[in-house]
Amino acid sequence: MTHSWQFWALISAVFAALTAIFGKLGVANINSDFAMLIRTVVILFVLVGIVTATGQWQRPDEISLRTWVFLTLSGLATGASWIAYFRALKLGNASQVAPIDKLSIVLVAIFGVLVLGEKLSLAHWAGVGMIAGGALVLAVF
Repeated sequence: MTHSWQFWALISAVFAALTAIFGKLGVANINSDFAMLIRTVVILFVLVGIVTATGQWQRPDEISLRTWVFLTLSGLATGASWIAYFRALKLGNASQVAPIDKLSIVLVAIFGVLVLGEKLSLAHWAGVGMIAGGALVLAVF
């Protein structure tokens, strides 16, 4: 079970939901950027512990320039996303912020097709449309 992408995707969804709830509670009385800094430091320590405990450290010179570039861009995008997410949580209801944030699913489908050359069937596009519609209904009504 732990070798399937579906298992890890479901675990990701559970923790993403908890991120919204815990984040909303945590950002209540402090600046949203400072709240994100605290969260990021916690993540850094946890990941250092995981990589150390599992012996997954790699020498930086063994990593290709292409990998460095894309992981750096991914880190910058993550940081921008977190800044915006925590500011949105500070200002709005978690039950409205999270669905709008999940419009990223729609954008991933579009970017996956345009940038990665992935193919989506008509059924998949229908699902993407339903996700977009559902997120908007949850956020607006």
